[in-house]
Amino acid sequence: MALSREQLAQRVAKEMQDGFYVNLGIGIPTLVANYIPEGMQVMLQSENGLLGMGEFPTEDAIDADLINAGKQTVTAVAGASFFSSAESFAMIRGGHVDLTVLGAFEVDVNGSIASWMIPGKLIKGMGGAMDLVAGADNIIVTMMHADKHGNSKLLPLCELPLTGYGCIKRVMTDLAFIEIKDGAFHLLERAPGVSVEEIIAKTAGKLIVPEHVPEMVF
Repeated sequence: MALSREQLAQRVAKEMQDGFYVNLGIGIPTLVANYIPEGMQVMLQSENGLLGMGEFPTEDAIDADLINAGKQTVTAVAGASFFSSAESFAMIRGGHVDLTVLGAFEVDVNGSIASWMIPGKLIKGMGGAMDLVAGADNIIVTMMHADKHGNSKLLPLCELPLTGYGCIKRVMTDLAFIEIKDGAFHLLERAPGVSVEEIIAKTAGKLIVPEHVPEMVF
C-alpha cells in the first residue's frame, strides 16, 4: 500500500549521514526532523535563521517565538544558533548544506522541479526554494506519486512554472524511491505491498525498471 506522510519522512531520514547540515522544505519534509536515526548528529537549517532545529514540540513545550520557515513551532537542539535570514541564505547559496529535502508539484526526467506556483491560484511567492535548488548538489524531493485525480506527477517535462532546471537527483514518493539520471527515472525501491506495475502505470516520464526492485526497509 502507499506510504503515509510519516512513512515518507521516515524513509527519507535514512538518507541522512552523521555530520550532515540539512535543510527541510515546507510540508512533508518538515516531518523528517522527527525520524533522524538515534545517535546520529545532524544539524537542521532553516531559511529564517536557525541552525540546530529539533523535533516538533509537544504541547507543553511550544514556544511561539521559535518557528521554522513554514511558521510552524519547532524546538532547538543543544548548540543551536540563531541569525538573520541574510546569513542563512549565504549558507545556502555558498553550498554549505549537505542535503536538502523539498516538496514538489511536479518533477521531470531532466531533474527539473516545479514546486511554487499553480496558475490561477493565489501564491505568496517562491520563498527559499529557488536558492535551495541552486545552492545544493544533494536534493531529495518527497511528494505524492500522482495527484488526487490519478494523474502522474513524474513527467517527461514539467508543465508548471519551474523552480529549478536539472537539479533533482532523487525522488521519494508514496509508491517508490527513484533516481533521476540520463534523461529517465530509475526505480530503486518500491513501497511495501506496491507492485512494479502500479508504479509504471502512474509514472508518465520514461521509467527504467531493473529486474529486481526491492521493497523499502524502515
